[in-house]
Amino acid sequence: MGSGPDLVLLHGWGMNSAVWAAVLPRLAGNYRVWSMDLPGHGGSGYDPCTSALSAWASACLAVAPERAAWVGWSLGGQIALQCALQEPQRVERLLLIASTPCFVQKTGWPHAMDPHTLQLFARTLQRDPRQTLSRFLSLQVKGDEAARETLRQLRREVARRPTPDSLALQHGLRLLLTVDLREQLGHLECPLRWLLGERDSLIPAAVRGDLVSAGGVGADILPGAAHVPFLSHASQCLRWLETELERQYESRPA
Repeated sequence: MGSGPDLVLLHGWGMNSAVWAAVLPRLAGNYRVWSMDLPGHGGSGYDPCTSALSAWASACLAVAPERAAWVGWSLGGQIALQCALQEPQRVERLLLIASTPCFVQKTGWPHAMDPHTLQLFARTLQRDPRQTLSRFLSLQVKGDEAARETLRQLRREVARRPTPDSLALQHGLRLLLTVDLREQLGHLECPLRWLLGERDSLIPAAVRGDLVSAGGVGADILPGAAHVPFLSHASQCLRWLETELERQYESRPA
């Protein structure tokens, strides 16, 4: 959608590309926006052999433009990171929203999810995928100053696309539990910036200091927002995206 420099949008686990509806029209006024469904999500098929993060990244790169700025939300942020590591010439800039190189708590990485929470999701997912996704939607807006309205919007947008493939959901949850890209941040060849929600219960805003220490990269915090700032605080999130993208293109050599 739109015209101008290429911009790729990657959504998170269990969601689909419709979640970008609040920001897509304005972005498309200045950029050619590629909003894709992750493997097994929305309208994308799923190959059971593509369970590794590198395979998910390769699937996205296969349909992405030759070179673009990439915006990744939640799990989509980790996939965007992996794309930049696999094919650095394809990724001009990374803007990662409510994302992290490692979703679960580990030694030296306290500001993250308790792994038992994701393990519980993994167990309940096999019994009742629909209920598990519904609980995950609620968790994403927990703490947001506009939680009720944001949850309503999120449910509406997610319902616009087909239900995710059950195996893709299992494999995606495993990625959230196991992927750790902290040591890879220093190998990135493109600029990187993070946007965190002040009230995010999945990725605590306190991880900001850990991110800076891990890779010397900058992170901004959006006041009042939880895990879905592009819905709950669309105008503020858009300003952040546009500012960061304008900085990128203004720095290009003439």
